[in-house]
Amino acid sequence: MRFCFRAVLALVLLSACRPDQIEHLRDTKRIAVEAENWQVKRITPQQLLRATQWAGDSLTRTAERELRQVLAQKLQEGGVAAALPYCRPAALPLTDSLARALQGSLSWASPRPRNPAHRAALTPADLSPTDTAARRVARPQPEEFSYQRPVVLTDQLCLRCHGQVGKDLSAADYALIRRQYPQDQATGYQLGQAAGVWRVRLPRAGVAGFWTMKTRKVFKRRF
Repeated sequence: MRFCFRAVLALVLLSACRPDQIEHLRDTKRIAVEAENWQVKRITPQQLLRATQWAGDSLTRTAERELRQVLAQKLQEGGVAAALPYCRPAALPLTDSLARALQGSLSWASPRPRNPAHRAALTPADLSPTDTAARRVARPQPEEFSYQRPVVLTDQLCLRCHGQVGKDLSAADYALIRRQYPQDQATGYQLGQAAGVWRVRLPRAGVAGFWTMKTRKVFKRRF
């Protein structure tokens, strides 16, 4: 009798587990990728410095690209007089938006600045035209990271305001610059020279967030 009961129970269980009645999970690879992304991972000090470099590169290149676009438009519309007020990359919309996302700040400094507030004592190594060689990444405080690389004049457009007076920069435009910046020293440059450095300050939270975003795995669907 006991044997018959067990046999009947086994038949019931088998009938309840027919392959056509099993619902398989879909997108298991995607689920696995998302699950891994949500895991809390320890970020090492070296990884934080690497993320600082990535973030600094991204912010300064965005600033250079946006500045060229804006200045080209303004120079075409009204020459140096129209472009001069916009030579403030940290205040440009895309650059400012990215700086906010990184919770950081962008500035520039030079031994020969246009605005005396941007004056800084820099070494020849700081101003190496090879920006990758002169890049500086540091952690001055436990919760603060810094990034620096040269501002290299790579476009003829730059010389409209920073080139040689009488050659790239007209005397009238130079007089206009001197009226707004009486202590200007930011002229006389040639293409390929470094006119100063970009400086980026980032909090640890911004750096860690950027590392997480850059290293986050992305599920690639196959069709």
